[in-house]
Amino acid sequence: MPDLRTAKRARDLGRTLGLTMATVDPTDRLTALETTMGSIEAVLDLPALRAQLAALEQEASAPDLWDDQANAQQVTSRLSFVQGEIRRVQSLRSRLDDLPILFELAEDEGDEKAHADALRDLDVLEAQIAELEVRTLLSGEYDAREAFVTIRAGAGGVDAADWAEMLLRMYTRYCERHGWQYEVNDTSYAEEAGIKSATFQVKVPYAYGTLSVEQGTHRLVRISPFDNQGRRQTSFAEVEVIPVVEQTDHVDIPEDELRVDVYRSSGPGGQGVNTTDSAVRITHLPTGIVVSCQNERSQLQNRASAMAVLQSKLLARRREEEQAKIDALKGDSSGSWGNQMRSYVLHPYQMVKDLRTEEETGNTAAVLDGEIDAFVEAGIRWRKQRAA
Repeated sequence: MPDLRTAKRARDLGRTLGLTMATVDPTDRLTALETTMGSIEAVLDLPALRAQLAALEQEASAPDLWDDQANAQQVTSRLSFVQGEIRRVQSLRSRLDDLPILFELAEDEGDEKAHADALRDLDVLEAQIAELEVRTLLSGEYDAREAFVTIRAGAGGVDAADWAEMLLRMYTRYCERHGWQYEVNDTSYAEEAGIKSATFQVKVPYAYGTLSVEQGTHRLVRISPFDNQGRRQTSFAEVEVIPVVEQTDHVDIPEDELRVDVYRSSGPGGQGVNTTDSAVRITHLPTGIVVSCQNERSQLQNRASAMAVLQSKLLARRREEEQAKIDALKGDSSGSWGNQMRSYVLHPYQMVKDLRTEEETGNTAAVLDGEIDAFVEAGIRWRKQRAA
């Protein structure tokens, strides 16, 4: 596909040199966008999406839809997503078709302002089409799934617990910026500050494919706010991303392989949350995997949520074992790319750098406030290149 970054550099150079309407020719950029948009439409397969939309609308109109609330939520969520995808592609296509006309009218009338407005529209459209192009790279077996994201404090003591909480905020802010629904299933608070761990579910299609590139160890370097001598501290936190299982995955878990403990919820909570033994911890005895949930009011609801997380973890483990067998047959001796994948430096300089893609920025405040799109997109492209 065309390199949109090259077009952007050419555009910025033109601005720097103060080029006029007569010398700024958008033809090459429009041609590149047309090619890219055509590839996107082919990959997304709009006729198939429209057929899927019709089927989902029929399901959603069934009078007994809400007799099964879990299925109803899945149907309505998928319906909303497909509707949004079609609108998004149609809107981008319409705007791309209109842009050559706008440039032609501006040139015919010698209108510098109209030409400048059209260039700004082109800038925005390039960015939006590039974002959609990244979505077309999500073609893995589970990429279209919702996701469970778990963040755990690593080495670094109280700073690591604080860092884990900062990452939790970063990812939930990222979800909020995109209008993605999410739900925190469990939070284990540290004694002094921050969190030991937290698990949340991102309830949108393609959440797993998008966020799975964030899996790995995240390293923070800063002046510790917990050190009365003001020394620099390095701390670590681990991010784990797994796909939400569906009924077709068939992850059977015999009851005799489970140990279920109930306890009273801890940490901040609303009325009734901390007053009963409603929190649930489930241990899968054969693997030693432990999951817990305390955000729901009833023990039954917490158990159901914890089982969903456990099934997803077992599915992820099964996939890892299958991949390990394939890698062994290939003679692949490389380590997992997920380990120590990004560094966040707040002192003595400001820099966030991805160690896999070389993507970096000095705007650390924006990154920690959830503006990680550039890192996510670079990670998806990097993963696709490695798989090629």
